[in-house]
Amino acid sequence: MNLTHSLILKSSMRPENQSSVSQFLLLGLPIPPGQQGMFFTLFLGMYLTTVLGNLLIILLIRLDSRLHTPMYFFLSHLAFSDISLSSVTVLKMLRNMQTRQQSISRVGCISQLYFFILFGTLDNFLLAVMAYDRYVAICHPLHYTTVMREGVCLLLVAGSWILSCGIALLHTLLLVRLSFCADNAITHYFCELAALLKLSCSDTSLNELVIFTEGGMILFLCLGVTLGSYIRIGTIILRVPSTKRLSKAFSTCGSHLSVVSLYYGTLVSVYFFSSSWGSKDIIASVMYTVVTPMLNPFIYSLRNRDIKQALEMCVKIKFFTGNH
Repeated sequence: MNLTHSLILKSSMRPENQSSVSQFLLLGLPIPPGQQGMFFTLFLGMYLTTVLGNLLIILLIRLDSRLHTPMYFFLSHLAFSDISLSSVTVLKMLRNMQTRQQSISRVGCISQLYFFILFGTLDNFLLAVMAYDRYVAICHPLHYTTVMREGVCLLLVAGSWILSCGIALLHTLLLVRLSFCADNAITHYFCELAALLKLSCSDTSLNELVIFTEGGMILFLCLGVTLGSYIRIGTIILRVPSTKRLSKAFSTCGSHLSVVSLYYGTLVSVYFFSSSWGSKDIIASVMYTVVTPMLNPFIYSLRNRDIKQALEMCVKIKFFTGNH
């Protein structure tokens, strides 16, 4: 009798517990309390560097007519995506570190997840598109203006945005249908999908299936296009060695290849070679939401001759107008 009564009581309380989660707690980075101020200053500096550096890239591309080419058109979208990806996650983390409050509403958490997936996926597509652009420029230079005409570039960027929005919406809708129990503490500094699935009381097998199939397809597609493009570029250069062609390849591909190596190299090294399995997700997230977006403008400005020339031109114009 007591057993039956307890089962009925537990069953009647379950929906209430599941629907009572109106907010989550972001536990944040594993930082000792005494070092919160130092890390707040560090991440704030890195975030401001990310925003200002990528905005400078976008501004230079807009102002300098020599940069009105497909490569820099894609780069401007990548810079915007990097700003957005970092803003979606880092701003909330900085606010929590400053106010010592860890709560985030359920709607805010789901919104943050949607935009994180959107801009993270968009980065993958844009890097693949930029690799294909370099392949056409170096391997088929005579057909470059025909293949990479304005309509094709717009289609590639629009397709990347639409696919990214669709993928983010799919994961968000699959998450919204889940129920969450009393445990609402997310062991992360933002609402990460895997961390949220661990808190769910519902069956998450469909969510996990979609993550592995869709995520695997995107990874292999984008990484395959990127690696295939550069392998093809390498074979063409080695088959017909030319100092001029080699110089062009390094000047146009060096920056992009550095960004690709940093982006995918970070994920591979952390997920496959990390010994600290408890913190690998947080380490990887910090790398591709904070570090990589911050380093991209430096890589493109230091290794790219066109960007450096555009920056020097803007500085000279500013100096000239300032003296007159």
